[in-house]
Amino acid sequence: MPRGGARNRSGPPPDPESGRSERKGYSLTALPAQGYDGPAPDFPLPRRFPEDSEFSEPIHRREVELWRWLWRTPQACAWSMPSESWRLMTIALYVRTFVICEGTDATAADKGSLHRFADQIGMTTAGLAEMGWKVAVDEVGAKRASQPKAAASKSSRDRMKVVNGA
Repeated sequence: MPRGGARNRSGPPPDPESGRSERKGYSLTALPAQGYDGPAPDFPLPRRFPEDSEFSEPIHRREVELWRWLWRTPQACAWSMPSESWRLMTIALYVRTFVICEGTDATAADKGSLHRFADQIGMTTAGLAEMGWKVAVDEVGAKRASQPKAAASKSSRDRMKVVNGA
């Protein structure tokens, strides 16, 4: 069995602002904070319970709802790239596992799988870093939010002054 060497998440994560990372050419791909605005692909997995349509329909609707929500996140901008099309099944399995974990019969193994899938598709902080992604800061929105609000303008009656002897 091989020994030593770099392992996934061993040691501190690389700092994209460091000189060493700059020399190595390491940088993070910025994903737009407003998310992906393109079309979501069709949910690729078959229904979980095709023989019981009464039970299957609400589960399928929830999976599709979650799938569509995921395709509005910043990570979906990366998933939509042709080089990432292989990741669709992992995203779909994340959705399926998420819906399973919403139920009362979810096991500890289901919940562990959910976290691993979330890492693999970049839905956790660690997963984002592992993929080499970061969500871009909306600098314009942040600046707009930090500006003090203008005082409410006074009405013409409030601005009138009384002048003596006039």
